[in-house]
Amino acid sequence: MQTIRRPKMRDQVSEQIKQYIVEQKLAPGDRLPTERQLAETFGISRLSVREVTKTLEVLGIVESKPGVGLTVGRVNMQRVTEHLGFHAGLLDADPQQLIDSRVIIETGVLPYVARRMADDPSIEEKLRSLAEQFGKARDLKACIAVDVQFHHALIEASGLQPLVAFGDLLSVFFQRFREAIRKVEWKVGVENHRRLVDLLAAGRVDAAVAELREQIESNKERL
Repeated sequence: MQTIRRPKMRDQVSEQIKQYIVEQKLAPGDRLPTERQLAETFGISRLSVREVTKTLEVLGIVESKPGVGLTVGRVNMQRVTEHLGFHAGLLDADPQQLIDSRVIIETGVLPYVARRMADDPSIEEKLRSLAEQFGKARDLKACIAVDVQFHHALIEASGLQPLVAFGDLLSVFFQRFREAIRKVEWKVGVENHRRLVDLLAAGRVDAAVAELREQIESNKERL
């Protein structure tokens, strides 16, 4: 029989604070109980409460301002992604699963991207501009940066904001496949991304899905 691990008090308090924000339907900027009130509620020291709120502050879940106290913050997905990018679980993740995850998320948003592109010309302009930047990349780092921007912009163009957070995990994917990307000619990348935008602009969603799936799954050849 395995010993049941008791959750750390700090983790319990962190979950309680997040649950409080959800249950009270608080929005960014709304006030939270003071450190003293939280300490009394959870029966722990103010120092322990401060350790918890500092951790939540790093992710942008809460904010602490002099003279204001604790308020609900805005989750900083860049920071979250940076943390996840170095998380052992993701660094050891099966490359096949990373590829499949990208296929599901990115091809899934394409119908929404095509519809919004038809109503908003700026979406097509932005994606075309990023596609053309591949040819201007001078080194691997610059090429990867443009690729991340393009695919992030693609997900963002869907208008499905909750999915943007998942899209930010693209940096994890590119970190894992950095050496594989080195083998891909950037000229091919320009043509592939340009063709994808052409298909979306023409409303050929099925063809765009097939094109993007092929682009992403081509990484399987380099596993």
